[in-house]
Amino acid sequence: MLFLAIFAVIAASAIAEPETQSYSYSPPAGSGSGSPFSIIGEGRITAVRVWESSSIRGIQFRYGFTWSSVVGYMSGQLQEMELSDDEAIIQISGKASHYVQSVVIVTSKGRHLEAGQPSGTSFNMYPSRKDAELVFISGTNHGAMTSIAAHWGRKALRLHFPGCFEARRRQQLCVLRFARSKVMITRQT
Repeated sequence: MLFLAIFAVIAASAIAEPETQSYSYSPPAGSGSGSPFSIIGEGRITAVRVWESSSIRGIQFRYGFTWSSVVGYMSGQLQEMELSDDEAIIQISGKASHYVQSVVIVTSKGRHLEAGQPSGTSFNMYPSRKDAELVFISGTNHGAMTSIAAHWGRKALRLHFPGCFEARRRQQLCVLRFARSKVMITRQT
């Protein structure tokens, strides 16, 4: 049993190694004045919130079931998009001058969230590989967002098992457990 556990860890490390080589970066758009920020979380991005007025006032991502801190302010009109299990953010475009004036966040299913007022210089951010998705963003903030940069990585393995989606709606997790070289699905409450 100990041999199987060690073998599983080594195999997982070998499989995970190529994913670190599939990273790309879209440089910042905007003036870059203000305080630096980054929105990073555990797992995949499952939802996004954007507060808008004449510019992008605030932004927040949900990773799994956990919302990040809000960058900027929760003021103005709220736009929100929840991603399905097999959906990822694959493009961020918009317009920027001193502030990030507008963003359009596009998913792998062709859905999009639009926020802000389209004025300024256009930008378009997307991964260098087709099998990548948005992992986190960084930028600067000074009352409103003054720059945004995108960090892309390979898509994590997504497994769909009956009952897991319903469990997710109740804020429970479906967990994979290895037991005698068989994969078993269990729910944790």
